[in-house]
Amino acid sequence: MANTSVVYARIDSDLKENAEGILSQLGITPSSAIQMFYSQILLNKGVPFELKLPEAKITAIGGMNRQQIDAELQKGIDSLNRGSYSADDVDSMLMGKYGI
Repeated sequence: MANTSVVYARIDSDLKENAEGILSQLGITPSSAIQMFYSQILLNKGVPFELKLPEAKITAIGGMNRQQIDAELQKGIDSLNRGSYSADDVDSMLMGKYGI
C-alpha cells in the first residue's frame, strides 16, 4: 500500500454536501477528488485554475464617472445602429446556439 497522509480542512457544510453529491454522481470519493486536485497542482506547478478578483461591476449611474456614462450610452447607440431583435428572434438564436 502507498504511503499516505491525512489532510484536514474545514469547509462550509452546504458546500461540502453539494460538492459530495456531485462527486457521488460521478463515482468519485472526496479523497479521490482531493488527490486529483493535488495531482493537478503538481502538473500545473500551481493551482490548476485562474485566481483573480472579479471585476467591479457598476450597478448604478451614481457610481459612474462621465467617461463611463458616455461609454455605456455609446454601447446602447451602437446596439440600436446594429438593429434590434424581437423576442422571437432572441428565442430562435438561443434555441439554435444553446438548444434552449
